[in-house]
Amino acid sequence: MEKKVKINNKEINYKTAYRNIKYPRLEFRTGNLLVVLPRGVENEKHILEKHKKWIFKNYNEINEAIKKAEYKELNRRISLEEFKEFVNEKVEKFSGEIKVKVNRITIRKMISKWGSLSPKGNISINSYVRFLPEYLIEYIIYHEMIHFLERKHNAIFWKLIKNKYGNYKEYEKELYSYWFLIQCEIKK
Repeated sequence: MEKKVKINNKEINYKTAYRNIKYPRLEFRTGNLLVVLPRGVENEKHILEKHKKWIFKNYNEINEAIKKAEYKELNRRISLEEFKEFVNEKVEKFSGEIKVKVNRITIRKMISKWGSLSPKGNISINSYVRFLPEYLIEYIIYHEMIHFLERKHNAIFWKLIKNKYGNYKEYEKELYSYWFLIQCEIKK
């Protein structure tokens, strides 16, 4: 059931889910606010009040990204085979640059991320990445490969990213907009 919370004169819709977790949390993964509560906890008002600044900030960022997505187009000119070849070439190039060895590359549909790196050194790239501009595809691949050097998205990680992509914050914002564009396309 969808509910509403009023923050700074904006009514923000949210849903509540109950899971076997110890602490409550908030998620905006799909652009919609989800309050995840431990089983047995009945009232989410406290967590909403405590994190209203975070909720409002993310709500505004999502709306901005959705508006920017209206002016973007998906690249439908690249086949899946061409995409796989492109990814393999970039992985090989970046492997040499940062001196790491990738075990395996997988292209697959992913629900909530552009890519991932497993502890075994396997890189997975979301198959929807092929619809992005080439420079963003390269950025995503490089981003995942930097996880060989630093697993977490911490200051060290972003410093490593910044060494090659000084404008990485702009790339991240652009990826955010494309995420919502792709989500709209998937639902059609």
